[in-house]
Amino acid sequence: MSEVLNKKGLVEVLANKLEITKKDATVAVDTVFESITAALVDGSKVDISGFGKFEVKERAARTGINPATKEPLPIPATKAPAFKAAKALKDAVK
Repeated sequence: MSEVLNKKGLVEVLANKLEITKKDATVAVDTVFESITAALVDGSKVDISGFGKFEVKERAARTGINPATKEPLPIPATKAPAFKAAKALKDAVK
């Protein structure tokens, strides 16, 4: 059975490992997430050595099909965050 490590769990792991308060660990986790988000919003890439790369990918506009009516449906261009795992992370997960 696999478990999910959510933000609360990540805060607990950080607090225990560094022997700091959960409040301080929450500030640290929030700061990391906010920094990654701000970089992506600014159009920068985030490269964390040994972990992976975060970047924003652009999806071109396209025509889809409404499954209920089978009519063509325009889908606008969008931007989406993407993550590519580093080789070290891929190897660790094998």
